[in-house]
Amino acid sequence: MLDSIKNVEATRKSRMGVLPARLSADDKTNLLAKFHPDYRKDMFTDLKIGPNKGEKVPLELAELLQGRSRVLDMDINVDNATYDVDVLVIGGGGSGTSAAVEANEAGANVLLVTKLRLGDANTMMAEGGIQAADKPNDSPAIHYVDALGGGHFANVPELLRKLVSDGPGAVKWLNELGVMFDKDADGTMITIHGGGTSRKRMHAAKDYSGAEIMRTLRDEVYNRGIQVVDFTSAIELLLDDQGRACGAVLMNMETGDILIARAKIVVLATGGAGRMHYQGFPTSNHYGATADGLILAYRAGARLLYQDTLQYHPTGVAFPNQIFGALVTEKVRSLGAQLVNKDGIAFIHPLETRDVTSAGIIRECNERMNGVRTPEGYGVWLDTPQIEEIHGVGTIEKRIPAMMRMYGKYDMDIRTKPILVYPTLHYQNGGIRVHPDGQSDIENLYIAGEAVGGIHGRNRLMGNSLLDIIVFGRNAGQQAGGKYKSVTPGKANLDHVKKFETERNGAGITTATPSPMLLPTYTHGRGDEDVAV
Repeated sequence: MLDSIKNVEATRKSRMGVLPARLSADDKTNLLAKFHPDYRKDMFTDLKIGPNKGEKVPLELAELLQGRSRVLDMDINVDNATYDVDVLVIGGGGSGTSAAVEANEAGANVLLVTKLRLGDANTMMAEGGIQAADKPNDSPAIHYVDALGGGHFANVPELLRKLVSDGPGAVKWLNELGVMFDKDADGTMITIHGGGTSRKRMHAAKDYSGAEIMRTLRDEVYNRGIQVVDFTSAIELLLDDQGRACGAVLMNMETGDILIARAKIVVLATGGAGRMHYQGFPTSNHYGATADGLILAYRAGARLLYQDTLQYHPTGVAFPNQIFGALVTEKVRSLGAQLVNKDGIAFIHPLETRDVTSAGIIRECNERMNGVRTPEGYGVWLDTPQIEEIHGVGTIEKRIPAMMRMYGKYDMDIRTKPILVYPTLHYQNGGIRVHPDGQSDIENLYIAGEAVGGIHGRNRLMGNSLLDIIVFGRNAGQQAGGKYKSVTPGKANLDHVKKFETERNGAGITTATPSPMLLPTYTHGRGDEDVAV
């Protein structure tokens, strides 16, 4: 490892200002097909039951989508409601809090339930920034084309159009709420490039953009007096006698107590799936990211979209082991750090799209054998000292201080030494299919954030996730706020769960895997998960 660092340092001057050529469309297609994890046929299976029967999904997701509902072993009286509200928001990240704020603004009585604490979500983990086409040389149309190409032209047009059109307003809304975006002395927002973008439209708060956005939204929820129930998971949706969403069965994660929440409108904002560790990859996701929303909606009859595609962020920490898989923000490459192999050779353009870059790193390590050996496998160098060579001493501390501090805890100074990275499981591109208004196939069930499928097609560009949680979180809250007064729920039931179990039995599925997972476990011999049941 130390000898390899010397190679990186020896070639740094010759690499300054010289970037590898961007790949052609055909080269990208071939690279992805051979090396990206989404193309490994042995890691996917076809669903046997449910709305997406016959379609492929990752093995780990199939087990839960077709798993056994937790409520089947419980004696539950759905008429004995602990909470009876206008709008139930499930999920306490950026999209859930945005939805709660907008529904509250419309006058609704809102209940927000969250598996961990309010703000414990992938939003907190987002570092690089939020895209929005609000500069004179940019436009939503250009943003649309960038995201469409990055998504391999598979984005749902109506959803992508809303994302880019509402982008400037979303950033303005956050700024007015108090998000401390990076700005010039005259107050103009500083913007930078991200992978796959043709304009500088990335707005950031240093390299803790998601944490700053979450801080602001969390404060807004508390300041408005919105009721929040922490450490409480939804383990099943309630439908009424017309098949409409009308609440959820909840579990207190500390005591195992079962609670019933009745609502006129339900917003699912349950986030991603990184903690399912597809194909054994590490993850940058927070502890509760186990695809709960996809499982609950699917069992209730909602279709999924692009459930077979995941995003592996190209730069997860490969060393040291203590932070293995943690996110190294794309902003590091935006500022000029190159990806370099063990011989000090830059092998791919630093701002290719994330899927292409990930596949390129995997190829460099697995086929070309040009990776650097680590305790967990292999990695390639991200030449962070280049940033200060390009922009001057002090740039790293000013622009990516959280990254500098994360490595500093392990006596590693990214200002003077490069860091080792390897792809980490980062984002579920697929999710629940929604209509242009954000409603799923189930009436009165709205979806927001990472649980939505189709916005980003088959690959997401940097900064569009923080944008989608705000745009579609606000949209779900606005839709709920405009509709709840006209909704009169029918009699709540769990008939869909019994129907799904009959379908499971008919297909010969005998697995007793509790579904949803709720929390992962990293211990041995303790059962399925660390939760009181």
